[in-house]
Amino acid sequence: MPLAQPEGAEPRHVLFACSLNAVRSPMAEGILRHLAGKRIKVCSAGVRAGAVDRYCETVMSELGIDISRHKPTPISAYEDETIDLIVSLSPEAHHQALELTRIHPVRVEYWPTLDATALPEDADDDLILESYRKVRDQLFRRIKQRFPLTGSPSV
Repeated sequence: MPLAQPEGAEPRHVLFACSLNAVRSPMAEGILRHLAGKRIKVCSAGVRAGAVDRYCETVMSELGIDISRHKPTPISAYEDETIDLIVSLSPEAHHQALELTRIHPVRVEYWPTLDATALPEDADDDLILESYRKVRDQLFRRIKQRFPLTGSPSV
């Protein structure tokens, strides 16, 4: 995972990472891809590959962002890619991202992000969807702040 650009430059390739690549990182990937178009290559991965999450797809579609083709992928699948920035969204993913810096000169940012799935077992769909929306909205605000993109995306 070689560093593609000099320190301080805006990233051209961003990897969002979380535990299972099923909720937080696919949301972040979808949001940045939606905002940036082809200006930034965006991908996501997990410490382990989890399962596709239907609630995640639902709340993203509310914003007009389709992530239905997302396939959970482990971080190891990107070890040979040129990545400028890894944004870790869970403690477990942050630890693995930092381990990668031992062998690859990649920048890492840690954005502690709530786990939308950490709900009581008897939670109904409305409570579950509200939890997912909170995570989605938190990520949307943070991404817009971190990547101040102007103009429309070059799709």
